[in-house]
Amino acid sequence: MSFFEDMLNRLTDRYQKDPNSNIGKIIKILTDELELIKETFDRIEEWRDVDKAEGAVLDDLGVNVGQPRGVATDEIYRVLLRSKVARNFSDGTIDTIIRVISLAVNADPKEIRIKELYNDPENPEPAAIGLIQIPLRRLNEVGMSPKQFAQIVKKTVAAGVRVASIELTGTFSFSSQPTTPEYSDTEGFSDINQVIGGYLGAAFADSNDSNLPV
Repeated sequence: MSFFEDMLNRLTDRYQKDPNSNIGKIIKILTDELELIKETFDRIEEWRDVDKAEGAVLDDLGVNVGQPRGVATDEIYRVLLRSKVARNFSDGTIDTIIRVISLAVNADPKEIRIKELYNDPENPEPAAIGLIQIPLRRLNEVGMSPKQFAQIVKKTVAAGVRVASIELTGTFSFSSQPTTPEYSDTEGFSDINQVIGGYLGAAFADSNDSNLPV
């Protein structure tokens, strides 16, 4: 029930409860303003959520957690804010690093796999990790490059721990049968409109991307 209907129903029976009556028109003027005020307060409440806030409101949320925006877009800034909050409670363990990354990019922790390199059979290295599995689509959704994502990962690990490599997994794959084509709308070549089809993965990329203030 709207404000207008509620207030009209609350009138005593001495008044005509007709929306087109004089008293109805006066109440309509009042309740229209109340509806606008309610919409404003509803938006204020919604924008306390990092995933819904925009622009200057996001900047205010960043001040609260000590995370400047820099040149980040709203989408990337949301990633920075989520990761900043999670990093504040990080103890540097592998499980915590996975949790921080999953919160930052809205990924299931099961999609992320980290390998400690001290027992690597080919190139053992103490105090080093390799982030060897995370879906590239998570970064594509917010427009973040591998280099920018690497900055967040480096700030998440404990001091003195080197992030040796980051590999972002794609979904593209060739048919398992060399002479028999297999159809897949999530793993194969894309159609002309790029609506279906797989996408390639990525790795560390040293480019001219803007550094993020992490």
